[in-house]
Amino acid sequence: MPSKNIDKPRYSADPTHNYGLLTPRFWHGMGLGTWLSLLATRQCRLTPRSMLTAATITPVAAFNSIFAMWQNARYGRTIHRQVLAEPPLFVLGHWRSGTTLLHELLITDPEHTFPTTFECMVPIHHLVTQGWMAPTTSWLLPKKRPMDNIEAGWDKPQEDEFALCNLGLPSPYLCWAFPQNGPVHSEYLDLRQVPKRARRRWQALLKLFVKSVAVSRNRRIILKSPPHTARVQYLLDVFPNAKFVHIARDPLTLFPSTMRLWKSLADVQGLQPDLPEYAWMEEEVLKNLVVMYEAYREDRELIPSGNLCELRYEDLITNPQAEISRMYSELDLGDYARIEPGVNKYMEQTRDYKTNRYSLPPEIEAKVRERWGVYFEMFGY
Repeated sequence: MPSKNIDKPRYSADPTHNYGLLTPRFWHGMGLGTWLSLLATRQCRLTPRSMLTAATITPVAAFNSIFAMWQNARYGRTIHRQVLAEPPLFVLGHWRSGTTLLHELLITDPEHTFPTTFECMVPIHHLVTQGWMAPTTSWLLPKKRPMDNIEAGWDKPQEDEFALCNLGLPSPYLCWAFPQNGPVHSEYLDLRQVPKRARRRWQALLKLFVKSVAVSRNRRIILKSPPHTARVQYLLDVFPNAKFVHIARDPLTLFPSTMRLWKSLADVQGLQPDLPEYAWMEEEVLKNLVVMYEAYREDRELIPSGNLCELRYEDLITNPQAEISRMYSELDLGDYARIEPGVNKYMEQTRDYKTNRYSLPPEIEAKVRERWGVYFEMFGY
């Protein structure tokens, strides 16, 4: 079991992780039209410092649009015609539930692949720029992720939700661009209230992005984005034979850890870094889990038999080999012996990794237990 350190109960992000002016934010991957649309539809209350950061995005967005035309001309037909070698596997679970750990373990399998940070950053032109742009800009990235000190880099796995943002789709993640304005696009968490036409566009762009990754590496693609937990029925519309693995974790850890994550992302990705605390986040985090797991409880019945495996973070940490072996058996992913050396190597490399330990005030713990009762019940916490 990894050793732990005590974090402050107010879930503060580490201010030393604030990005510099030149450090890429995810919004640097947008095309010009998407970026200008974001500015036009948000109240862009910027400080002088953040105005400089925002100003760097406009010429980069123009650059992105030019190279997007190149990718479309060169690979557009190829992407549309691409046939996936295997249905994708979706890693589901709430933020900070262990989805990153599970993702990292799954991609040690040589027969699996994943969207890289570069591909999610610039989904509109990664096929024509990754070979030269990623190596020449890697120095701009921080060495570690600010929320958990996991190694960062262009070639590391990333959430495809960021790719969808940069493709111009609405997403709750866009709240981190202008965090002082509060939550946005909450209806896109579970897609249920999204008009059918807009939902079909969302599904089409997700499919195109997955196919674009397959153009480079056509193996089973492992996709990990917490919002997908609430979208299973719509993912099955696109990928009827997709496989799913869900991971749960003690909700009394999930809540403060998610609060810390969201504040950290608002600090390092946001364009309003010098403004006050984000008072809206606590209610949004509480509400999101309820929406997510009401949808998941309904949708998991739609998953074909043999295509869903459910794990608990605590079991995975205690005995990763047994849990991954069980998952491979339940999902019929092949011989676990193929992945066992990679699992053992990863766990050895990360054995000194320290997770945060949180102490919730009694009134906050009572609120979490009351609001998140559905989660406690579903996963036996």
